Amino acid sequence: MKKLVRKLAAGTGPTGRDLASLLLRLGFGLSMALTHGRATWHGLRSGGAAGFPDPLGIGPELSMLLMALAELPCALLVAVGLGTRLAAVPLVVGLGVAFFVFHHGDPFDHKELAFLYLCAFSTLLVLGPGRYSLDYLLVRSTGEEEER
Repeated sequence: MKKLVRKLAAGTGPTGRDLASLLLRLGFGLSMALTHGRATWHGLRSGGAAGFPDPLGIGPELSMLLMALAELPCALLVAVGLGTRLAAVPLVVGLGVAFFVFHHGDPFDHKELAFLYLCAFSTLLVLGPGRYSLDYLLVRSTGEEEER
C-alpha cells in the first residue's frame, strides 16, 4: 500500500503528461470545433453577425469573425497538435473575453462553460502538445530536440 501511495504522490511522469495533453487536446479541441466553432462559422456565413455580442466595441462582424477563427480552425489545430501553443492563444483570449467581459455580471452557472474551456486551453498553452502530436513528429523529423 505504501508503494502505491508513493507512486501516486510522485506524479505521472513524462508519459502521463503526454497522455494528459493528448486527452485535453482531443476532448476540448474537438468539442470546441464541432459544437461552438461550426455554429459560429455557420452564423458568420449566413449573415448572422448582427446579433453577435460585441463586448470590446470592435463591431459584431469582426467579433464574430475572430471567434469563428478561434473556435474552428484554431481548435482543430489544437486537437491534432499542430502549432498547438500558437493556436491556443486566440482561444484563450476569446474565452477570456467571454468569461471576464461578456459574462461579467452573469451568475457562474451561465459562464461555467467558458471558464472550463478557458482553463483547458490555458493549460494546453502552458503544458504544450506533448509527444502524441503533430508538433512532436515535425520537431522529431527535423532532428531538433524538444525542450522539457
